[in-house]
Amino acid sequence: MIKVLDRLLLFLYTLIIGISVVFFLTASFGWVPIETSGNFVRNLYYEVSTAYPAIAIGLFVLLVSLRFFYVSVRRGRGQVPSIDQRTDFGDIRISLETVENLALKSAGRVRGVKDMKAKVSVTDAGLDIVIRAVVDGESSIPDLSEEMQRSVKGHIEEITGIPVAGVSVFVANVMQSQTFKSRVE
Repeated sequence: MIKVLDRLLLFLYTLIIGISVVFFLTASFGWVPIETSGNFVRNLYYEVSTAYPAIAIGLFVLLVSLRFFYVSVRRGRGQVPSIDQRTDFGDIRISLETVENLALKSAGRVRGVKDMKAKVSVTDAGLDIVIRAVVDGESSIPDLSEEMQRSVKGHIEEITGIPVAGVSVFVANVMQSQTFKSRVE
């Protein structure tokens, strides 16, 4: 309801601003005779039939401006992206960040993986998980990737109860092993 009201206010606000700009532009180019402009300003001061609508429009524009200012500076109360499930006992909401952390925890148990990032998206088939990893370079990358995929899929499905459509592994780099050479003199 509030969004509809804000849209209506924005429409009216832009309409009033647009008409005002057209009026000032036509006056600035001299297309409105100075007598007409002078009569309008004089009527604002002395005629109630002109002053009251001008006051109402001015107050409306001021209030709408304050509303838009408030909307632009307030803290976002946006919803955290989550997965919603309904059970016999009520609703369960699991944030995507939680699923990402579970995926990282599970993938981190695989030997040979050094650094990771995870991204989770929700599809009709289930969760789609992308893991970006840095590996040690000592293990077979296909075997390591397959083990990560199996581990993450099983862990996420077991902990959250949400089906995993796919786990993609992107090996971003290989960690250079540090070997120290001793120098004998």
